[in-house]
Amino acid sequence: MQRDVRAGQAPAATRNAWIAGYAIGTAVVAAVVALVSAILAYAQAIGDEAPKINAALKDAEHNTAPLGALRDTIDDANAIVGGLQRGRERLGG
Repeated sequence: MQRDVRAGQAPAATRNAWIAGYAIGTAVVAAVVALVSAILAYAQAIGDEAPKINAALKDAEHNTAPLGALRDTIDDANAIVGGLQRGRERLGG
């Protein structure tokens, strides 16, 4: 390989390789910045909606709390139906 004899300068091929490396590196960094910016924008949008979602979930919890007592109602209804069936059997029906 022949070296360029000018003082303080690298051969042209080496200079071109460095320029190409810097250009590719800059393009990669720009692409990563663009992708991270998009992800952060989506995260911000989700964060803005989170209080609304949380409020809706609390309302749903409040509105469905009476369903917890449904098991007691079912048990009472089964006891009543069982009593009615026993009464029917005693009456011969």
